[in-house]
Amino acid sequence: MSYPISAIGTDADEAKKLKALRIRTAERLLERAKDSRGRKNLAAESGIGERRLLRLANTADRMRIKGMGREYAAILPEVGVSTVNELKYRNPSKLAKAIAEANKKRKLLRFLPPEKLIARWIEQAKKLPVKITY
Repeated sequence: MSYPISAIGTDADEAKKLKALRIRTAERLLERAKDSRGRKNLAAESGIGERRLLRLANTADRMRIKGMGREYAAILPEVGVSTVNELKYRNPSKLAKAIAEANKKRKLLRFLPPEKLIARWIEQAKKLPVKITY
């Protein structure tokens, strides 16, 4: 499922710059920012920093996982899971505890994901083809 560019955490200015470059969906951003050359070119065209583009691309990549919306995709970097590749190697129960602790501090989620859902994310992450190179 492809989300609008605003769903991955872009601010209004970033969304406007990306839309001017005909990047309206998370999928399109992921395609353009999938490697360092693409991020460098996109940064030059858009005026958005390469590191910020990488964070947005990683969010778009995480949102390819079924059941992972913007809120869940946003809290994972808070617990040390920035990429889909990192998610593959996580323990569901430890990750659930880490998410609960991070949510106590930052209040990012309305509902904590059950451990069963986190286990499904991890299984899907193992099956997803790699989209981003570093």
